[in-house]
Order: sequence, then C-alpha cells, then structure tokens
Amino acid sequence: MKIQIYTDGSCHTQYKMGAWVAILFIHSTKKILSGVVSDTTHHRMELTAVIKAIDYLFANYTDINHVEFFSDSQYVIDLPKRQKKLEASSFTTKKGNELQNTDLIKQLLTHFAACNIQFVKIKAHQKKNGKNDANIEADILSRKMVRDAVFHLLETTPNK
Repeated sequence: MKIQIYTDGSCHTQYKMGAWVAILFIHSTKKILSGVVSDTTHHRMELTAVIKAIDYLFANYTDINHVEFFSDSQYVIDLPKRQKKLEASSFTTKKGNELQNTDLIKQLLTHFAACNIQFVKIKAHQKKNGKNDANIEADILSRKMVRDAVFHLLETTPNK
C-alpha cells in the first residue's frame, strides 16, 4: 500500500509553543493528525509531524510498503542524506556537543529502517493550485493551533 502524507510544524518562538499537523491520504481516505506542544521549537514540530504520522501508520496498517512525505522543511527532507554522517559523529557537533533534537532524529531514522520512506520537497506558503493544497491546509492549521495555544496561555497566565 502506498500512502501520501503532508506535514508541517509551527512554533511561536517567544512563548515556545508549537503545533504539528500530518494529513494522510490512505486509499481514498483523508486523515488529519495534529497536536500542540509547549517548550518546543519549529524543528521539533516538523520532526514530530513526520514521526506521529509514521507511528499512526504502524499502529493501524500492516500492509504499508511505501510512504511518500511532502514537506517544506529542508531540515526534515535532508535527514536521509545526512544519516550516515550523523551516525558516524554519534550525533554530536564538531565541538563534541550533542546535536539538537537528537532524540527525535534517532526515532525518525529508526522508522526509515522499518518502512520505505520517500521525501518530496515542496515550496512553502504557496497559493492553492490543486496539487499541494494539503500542504497549505497543514500550514494553516498548524499556525492556527499555535495562535490559539498562545492566546490561551496569555489568558490563563497572570502578568503575561
């Protein structure tokens, strides 16, 4: 079974409030997964969207043979190309510090071994054209979720 997934993540850097969205097309069914996370970053949300989508597939489908991810995140798209280098460096920088997001990167790389995953880079913030409308939908939804979460935070936290 071949599955197409559009992912996006968003983050309010000042409040470290983020959201992720994955829109899955399985057969003729559209499924939207999403979540809000506090104390996070934009890159963590981009990675989380992909991981949550794969986790959902593994939990609900046994006949997956190909997953095609569409993302505007160069950070996520380039992970397969950087896998050997990351593993060779033990996920550390030249200065010996652990890379940011190592926990999520390792989790995603483990998923690569379990399923044939292909990433397709798409341009961010496009106008609707019928081709990548699901990416636009994921972007709009993730940004709205962040705005709503920050609004809720500001309303419930004194002196913000």
